[in-house]
Amino acid sequence: MAIDKVFYNEASAAKLGWDPTWFGHHVFDEKLVRIIKKWQKENRLTADGLCGPSTFRRLWTEREANITDYVSPNWDNDGLARIVYNGNEFPIEWDKTVLWTDKGGLMAKLGNYKSMAGQRIRKPTQFVNHWDVCLSSKSCQRVLDRRGISVHFLIDNDGTIYQTMDLQHIGWHAGSSRINAKSIGVEISCAYDLKWQSWYKKNGFGERPVVTDAYVHGKKLRDHLGFYDVQIEALQALWKAIHNACDIPFETPTGAAKNAYTSTVSSGKFKGFVSHYHITKRKIDCGGLDIEQLLEEIKK
Repeated sequence: MAIDKVFYNEASAAKLGWDPTWFGHHVFDEKLVRIIKKWQKENRLTADGLCGPSTFRRLWTEREANITDYVSPNWDNDGLARIVYNGNEFPIEWDKTVLWTDKGGLMAKLGNYKSMAGQRIRKPTQFVNHWDVCLSSKSCQRVLDRRGISVHFLIDNDGTIYQTMDLQHIGWHAGSSRINAKSIGVEISCAYDLKWQSWYKKNGFGERPVVTDAYVHGKKLRDHLGFYDVQIEALQALWKAIHNACDIPFETPTGAAKNAYTSTVSSGKFKGFVSHYHITKRKIDCGGLDIEQLLEEIKK
C-alpha cells in the first residue's frame, strides 16, 4: 500500500515541530514532497520526500548553524564528578561530568523514557554508542525532546559528559524495546558531514579528525567527521565508570562481527559495549569508532 506522503509530512510536522517554511515552501502538498526529495539528495539521504526522524535531525542541524551563534555552556557540578544509578552516586574519573540536577545540566523530558522508580533494580547488560549528527549536546537534547525519545548520556564537543536521567530508567534510544530495557545509551556530538568542519573551527573547537576508512555492514562509508580526542577520552572514562557501577563487561563484538549487525547483540544475549549498527542494519553509527582498541587501552 502506497504511503500518503503529504499526510505523512503533516503528521511528522505536528509531532516534531517543523513546518514547510523550513524547506522554503508554505503548504503541505506534492510540491513540498518534491522539495524535500531534492533537499535529501543534496544531503545524501534517502530521497523519499518524507521528513522522517533522520531528515529532521539533519534539517535541525542545518537550521541551528544558520540561525544561532554558538554559546559555550555554563554549568556547575560543585566539583563533584559522579554518575547516578538507582539513586546512588558512583565516581567517574572525568571532572567535566554534569548531572541533570546540576546547574546547566540537560534533562531527558518526562514521558520520553520509561520510569523505573521504585521498581526492582534494573541490571543493564549493554552500553550502546551513538553519534548525534548535531552541532552540540544541547542541540541534540532538543531534537530528542521533539522526537519523544531519550538517551542516558551526551558527550559534547569539549568532552563534557551530561547524564540526563538515572540509569535505573529505561531510555528510548536503540530503536528496540528489547535492547532499551537491557541497555544504557550515549550520544556523542558530531555533525558527521564534512561541510560542518568550518563551523567547528569558527566556534573555537578546532579541526575535527576526518574518518576515511570506515566500513559498516560490509560497505565503505563516505568520508566523514570523527570525534575529537577529548571526546574519546571522556567516552573511555564513562565506559570505565559504567563498568564499575553496573558491571557491564569490557567486551565488544570482534572479528567479522566487529563492524556489522550482530544477531547476539540485537537479541540482547551479548553483554558489553556496542555501536548502534550492531543492533540494526539500518544504522551506521558509530562507524570508525574502534571500540575493541579503546577497551584494550582501558584494560591496561
